[in-house]
Amino acid sequence: MRSDGRPPLALTLAAVGGLLFLHLPIVLIFLYAFTTEERSYQFPPPGLTAKWFAVAWNRADIWPPLYLSLRVAAISSAMALVLGTLCAAAMARARFFGRDTVSLLVVLPIALPGIITGMSLRSAFAIGEIPFSTFTIVLGHATFCIVIVYNNAVARFRRLGASMLEASADLGANAFQTFAHVILPNLGSALLAGGMLAFALSFDEVIVTTFTAGQQSTLPIWMLNELVRPRQRPVTNVVAIVVVMATFLPILAAYYLTRGAEETAGGGK
Repeated sequence: MRSDGRPPLALTLAAVGGLLFLHLPIVLIFLYAFTTEERSYQFPPPGLTAKWFAVAWNRADIWPPLYLSLRVAAISSAMALVLGTLCAAAMARARFFGRDTVSLLVVLPIALPGIITGMSLRSAFAIGEIPFSTFTIVLGHATFCIVIVYNNAVARFRRLGASMLEASADLGANAFQTFAHVILPNLGSALLAGGMLAFALSFDEVIVTTFTAGQQSTLPIWMLNELVRPRQRPVTNVVAIVVVMATFLPILAAYYLTRGAEETAGGGK
């Protein structure tokens, strides 16, 4: 740090270079959604047009994967909100032998590579003779969505002092009243942030989905297939913009909901 409080020039350049390395490919996706070239990527693009947005809107093969992704993300997030909150309450309030081990097992799915989780789930479904369906995709996504909600909820539970619950009981509130008027208002923003982040991560998940979807196609799998066997490359980039916005906006909302708090929304993946 220099005497005037500014960081060294080399550190500033390194930070700028890191940000460009991370975000320049996303900028290129947006750029090539407007290119006039249908089959290949030329730089600079030979021309710009917005026609691919209309083409994507009228492509019938895009809508079923989009609806499936939205349905899976919504169900997975709802499951995660219930199970993740209950698990966080148990971990934050109860004291029992093996508590740290159980906590580690809860967060382990998000630490493992997605391909390991996907292979494990596929093997389990095969042993249990469970046919691939929307249900199997939801189960796969719930494995990491629960962790997202758990991370947010357990941090907020730890900030919620036991004295508040004791005071509520001393004032004559029953368990339901304490939950509705004390616990839930304090957990509200953390649960909303966790649910939004879980929805975003489920919506764009591709690795676990590949192992649990069978013949079904979510929007990320549709995009992957389009990249392998391209039909209209700019349409794929248009859909990528939709995925980026569907992912970015909930993450941004989760950040602002938990900004300034001790917990970090998500904390992984």
